[in-house]
Amino acid sequence: MPTLFTPLQVGELLLPNRIVMAPLTRVRAGSTHIPNDMMVDYYSQRASSGLIMTECTMVDAHACAFTGEGGIYSPAHVAGWKRVTDAVRARGGRIFMQIWHPGRAAHSLLNDGEQPVSSSAKAIRNEMTNTPQGATPYEVPRALRTEEIPQYVEMFRLAAQNAKQAGFDGVQIHGAHGYLIDNFLRDGVNTRTDTYGGSVPNRARFLLEVTDAAIGVWGAGRIAVRISPLVPFNDMADSQPEALVTYVAQELNRRAIAFLEIRHENHALHEEQEILQLARKHFQSVMMSNGSYTRESGKSTVARGAADAIVYGRPYIANPDLVERFAKQAPLNEVNVDRLYGGGADGYSDYPKLAD
Repeated sequence: MPTLFTPLQVGELLLPNRIVMAPLTRVRAGSTHIPNDMMVDYYSQRASSGLIMTECTMVDAHACAFTGEGGIYSPAHVAGWKRVTDAVRARGGRIFMQIWHPGRAAHSLLNDGEQPVSSSAKAIRNEMTNTPQGATPYEVPRALRTEEIPQYVEMFRLAAQNAKQAGFDGVQIHGAHGYLIDNFLRDGVNTRTDTYGGSVPNRARFLLEVTDAAIGVWGAGRIAVRISPLVPFNDMADSQPEALVTYVAQELNRRAIAFLEIRHENHALHEEQEILQLARKHFQSVMMSNGSYTRESGKSTVARGAADAIVYGRPYIANPDLVERFAKQAPLNEVNVDRLYGGGADGYSDYPKLAD
């Protein structure tokens, strides 16, 4: 019976444990979006993780939703991230880059006046975003024209190529949380009538084209996908999440990618457990589950085979040595919620390890 500490083969990588670090956007890269010394320290401190996944990383200069997230669209970004991967590897770690376009969650004030893009011209409702002018309502995005979509697939392909040059072990495609790929996946936003809208296969087409492009760079054993079929964040919903998950899981299984991550609102919710079970049924490679797990709930999920690895978010913010703390059943540091986003090393790379 596997535990959180049982090694796991994930595509072409062997993980020493099943405690995975979630993509955590901490916006410490500044206006250049180039990784800095703080980020080198932060990621390398967490190298004992079975696998680190980076924060959502911009595939284009006009793909910013948070001032200060990392980018991977220029040689300078490649060089900056190479410092991160070198430092993680020096400590024996493994790291995937999460490649991302925010879609309708972007804002023109963060992207040189460019209007956000999405599958359809539907704004995020009843929420605000932070811009240089303060909290601002989301804008109505521009629906991508059919003939434009290959350009966006190419953005992801180039990002995957740049990530490879930067020394990563693979890439995770962000298809969750109401960002661009998710804007196509879920019919709460996607009202298109072309080959990228309507049926589940049409709505999944963009994700699968991006996945195929990334496989062309890396090979399937270094590619992962993240989806969040039930998470309402960024004003998202879908009328048939079971059908969507079934089709996406089957298609990704056919491509034999390294792993699929299901991001839950809360893993303990009955409907989330059912979605995970459905994905597990149709995806035969490694399944990772993410959403408010504790040590004990993660342990039981892996032991019963509901998922192969557990992706931890908030616990990794304050506990760079989370693996060691779980092994010793040691108490966890508390998260400094005032320093989650932006700023300096405090509340970012200054959390103490057990031996400190």
